[in-house]
Amino acid sequence: MNKKYVKYLSVLSLVLVLTLVLTGCAQGTTNLHAPTSGPYGFIYKWLGIPFQNLILKTAQAVGGTNAYAWGIMIISFVVRLILVPLSLNQQYKSTTQQEKMRAIQPQLKLIQEAQKKAKGPDAQQKISSLMMQVYKANNLSLTGGMGCLPLLLQMPILIGIYQAVQYSKNIGAATFLSIPLGKPSLIIAIVATVFYLIQGWMSLQIVPQEQRKQMQTMLLMSPMMTFFISMISTAALALYFLVGGVVVVIQQIITNYVVTPKIRKKTDEELAKNPVKVVVTKEMLDEMLQADGTSTTSSTTTANTSEQKAEANEIHKNIRELNKGKQNRNKK
Repeated sequence: MNKKYVKYLSVLSLVLVLTLVLTGCAQGTTNLHAPTSGPYGFIYKWLGIPFQNLILKTAQAVGGTNAYAWGIMIISFVVRLILVPLSLNQQYKSTTQQEKMRAIQPQLKLIQEAQKKAKGPDAQQKISSLMMQVYKANNLSLTGGMGCLPLLLQMPILIGIYQAVQYSKNIGAATFLSIPLGKPSLIIAIVATVFYLIQGWMSLQIVPQEQRKQMQTMLLMSPMMTFFISMISTAALALYFLVGGVVVVIQQIITNYVVTPKIRKKTDEELAKNPVKVVVTKEMLDEMLQADGTSTTSSTTTANTSEQKAEANEIHKNIRELNKGKQNRNKK
């Protein structure tokens, strides 16, 4: 399966799980009857209640009209800061992969062009397998250095914040700039989504031009997911995404202007010492395509020759029958 689609399916499956949990926890925008049994009761006991207590204590320490909202944002900020080293490590791997991909891009282009020209399924399969050989020979990952671990680690936090607000009278009834925390907020959802769109646009600036089209769809997944979950849950959860959006934009600035230049310098030095291994050449692919075309042509030629022989035999048979008829008429 194409690596791009593997990423899509991984992210979509995580979103689906989170959506099922959130919608399963809620029976309306305001549900004050906390679950006591079953899987949702278990989740509430180990995630909802601890987050409720954490938000309440943080709000008491902050004080003021928007204390609960600030409590949620402070907790969100701390959580996202803890995840920054992991996220930066993921981005480091991803950026390193992109820089190495630039070096093997000419070979990948040749393979893609040959795939379009190949006629037979056997030739297409052989040419497709060459792409994996190029990756393997140059120690590149088919997954592109991307991972879903940061998102996986955030899922318990998202569920915990959601349940803390959903089943707490105080937090659910609180507001942030007159926006109820216990109900969906279009304004906060849009602001949070904008931050993730900015981050996506910034990350494209360090991607080679030839890879941008492949990356664009994947980078839209995060803003879409942010907006969708924010609109099916509460403003409190949207605040988590908003704070996360601010953090990822700062993180992307570090990646663009600090991490990426170092990676490019290091990659150039490595490629100077260990040049890219050439697995595919134009001549090799031309030979494969020629063999594919020859086999197709020869089979077509054989079929045409057989048809011509059959037609010739039929003509000779008809001529013999005509001659036989003439001879019989002459005898008479």
